[in-house]
Amino acid sequence: MRSLLHRNIQLLLTLFCFFTAFVVLSQQQTRKDSIEVIKKLQQEASKNISEQKFDSAILKLMEAEKRIAEGRFYELKLESKLAIAELNYYIHNYGKAKAEMELALPYINETVKPETKAKTFTLFGLIATENKDYSEAETYFEKADRLYNVQKNENGQANVILGFGLLELKREKYKKAINYFNACLPTFRADNSKYQEAFAEINKAEALLYVSEEEIRDAFGKAKISLAKAEKIIDGRGYLKLRVEHYKIASQIALREGKISEAENLMNQYIKLNDSINQEYLHAISKGVDAESSVGDLNQIIENKQSEIEAQARSLNLNKMTTGLSIALIIILSLLTLSLYKNNNLRAKANNLLQDKNVEMQSAKEKAEKASLAKAQFLSTITHELRTPLYAVTGLTHLLLEEDPREQQKEHLNSLKFSGEYLLSLINNILDLNKLEANKVEIEKTSFSLKKRINDVLVALKKSADDRKNILKLEYDDDIPKRLMGDPLKFSQVLINLIGNSVKFTQNGEVVIRVSKLDQTESKVKLHIEVEDNGVGISKKKQKSIFETFSQASLQINRKFGGTGLGLSIVKNLLELMGSKIHLESQLGKGSKFWFNISFGISEELQEDKNKKNTAVEIDYDSLVNKKVLVVEDNKINQMITKKILEKNKMLCDVADNGIDAVKMVEDKSFDIILMDIHMPGISGIEATQKIRGFNKDIPIIALTAVTIDENLDDFYRAGFNEIIPKPFKTEEFFEKIYKTMLVKKIPATK
Repeated sequence: MRSLLHRNIQLLLTLFCFFTAFVVLSQQQTRKDSIEVIKKLQQEASKNISEQKFDSAILKLMEAEKRIAEGRFYELKLESKLAIAELNYYIHNYGKAKAEMELALPYINETVKPETKAKTFTLFGLIATENKDYSEAETYFEKADRLYNVQKNENGQANVILGFGLLELKREKYKKAINYFNACLPTFRADNSKYQEAFAEINKAEALLYVSEEEIRDAFGKAKISLAKAEKIIDGRGYLKLRVEHYKIASQIALREGKISEAENLMNQYIKLNDSINQEYLHAISKGVDAESSVGDLNQIIENKQSEIEAQARSLNLNKMTTGLSIALIIILSLLTLSLYKNNNLRAKANNLLQDKNVEMQSAKEKAEKASLAKAQFLSTITHELRTPLYAVTGLTHLLLEEDPREQQKEHLNSLKFSGEYLLSLINNILDLNKLEANKVEIEKTSFSLKKRINDVLVALKKSADDRKNILKLEYDDDIPKRLMGDPLKFSQVLINLIGNSVKFTQNGEVVIRVSKLDQTESKVKLHIEVEDNGVGISKKKQKSIFETFSQASLQINRKFGGTGLGLSIVKNLLELMGSKIHLESQLGKGSKFWFNISFGISEELQEDKNKKNTAVEIDYDSLVNKKVLVVEDNKINQMITKKILEKNKMLCDVADNGIDAVKMVEDKSFDIILMDIHMPGISGIEATQKIRGFNKDIPIIALTAVTIDENLDDFYRAGFNEIIPKPFKTEEFFEKIYKTMLVKKIPATK
């Protein structure tokens, strides 16, 4: 009997639990359905806005607001207020838009998604800009920018940058506004955000009309280009609101060009279309006021019934809590049992999988090492092979330029010369990077003047800076010791890449180099070095990959500014080799700052750099006349080019096809200098030089070669060479090294 009673009680409890769960689920479903209806109204309103049906859009948004109030869906309040504020901003009802945003702010808390917060702050910034609350606008844009940076949301960040541009345009800071518009446009194009792209181009055109020609060269021409880009998008998409702004700017451009009738016609179109749109805006605002009053009445009713609803809610919440706890307990126990069972199975599978992965990883490691070696060998071979035909291109170009060509031919030859030098720079970068990755680079220790090195780099880059209307500034701490011990060549290479990079991505701006002392002992000094620009900047997403090989900020950056993305990778590897590390701080539209800390030894020497090979000298070409030169080269084209370049400067030239002939000719005849190729059939240039040094230690010998990754330059000097000229070369540097080598006539150390 007791057993039967016990079973009946259990059955009743089970039925009660199922019934309670059914009631709760029914209430949840009803609530879910109501939320779906509200969201559908908001979606329809958004569609109405895109179709220019503003009165219908505002009625749907107010209906959604009414349903939110009836159902007390507080989680939808923020979204609703944002939608109403955004519509009022769009129809130029900025006062109402601000009021709605102020009502939305209390609903922003820890539960709100960061993306929604960022969108709210961006909208608040735009509304504050139109209401001329510029300080408040800047504050909200900065908040939004920080949130989008954390999320790595480039599209959201681009919208904030667009907002900064509009803010600076309102403040009449036209150059800053243009920088912001330039920074956000690549992202809009990449994401196919056509409305934002056209909007940014129109505002950029307006800013360019007001900026001075001293600040931006051909600003008026660039304004016309920006407006044309916007017009193309507007014609394809039919953006009526942007069409109005287009007419206004186009009228100003026509007036500037003296086309009075065209300007008047465009202004009439602007006034007519603007009045038409304003009428639609006023009608929508009127509808919104009517709908808002009904919502206000409803809110009053809700307030009157609030205490009654709260009492019922407390009772309902108690029942929900009891039911929920019962269901939760059953579910937890079931899940715990299932979890223990699955955990044992997963652990066994994980052990087996881990063993398999270890085998795969070892195999992948071996393959990666082989691939890396193959890549290094391939790059070494290809860069060496490219130098031979490139030597012919640069050498013949130089010879043709010396033969008094016609102006049209001279223009083409200068273009060819520039292309050859650019290709040579690329090949050198690949070779440098390949050497760094293959651990073929060693750090030298020599005495040098840091300030002189930096000034030499700035002089070398001055023309590039002037071409882009940039100012180079050096801020140098005079407490730094005059002479330091380190590798000046590699330090110069780091600076050339960093400063050159900043110059390339900055226009009408400035690049500042700061060198300050952090710490000093008796034998060492630690320095802090910065290179800062106010150029286009780098997005947070791209900052992590910018130092990788062949990496650039974006495809648009590559197309606009050129380059291969090798420079910063070389900087990173060189600094790591010197015990330092490169750091980057950057923001789109505001510029970039690269910095690193580096230690050098303190030198007691007071004289100038001992490494005279790197010191420029004034060439006395008259002293080279009738000097006898032996060119050792197996390539017939290279023979001809080198011989002609020398004979152009009235030097007497003999040619040897290989190393064996070269040794014999030096034994039989007297020469003032030898230019020796390295890679030749028979014996190499190094072996030939060693044989010559066996009987003639005084004759200057210069290695004229395409350097590869496997060649250590110190080996050349140990073999008996006085100097090295990498092929292809610049003619000025070629004669400078010949003159300097003959002048010094240094007796080399033999093996």
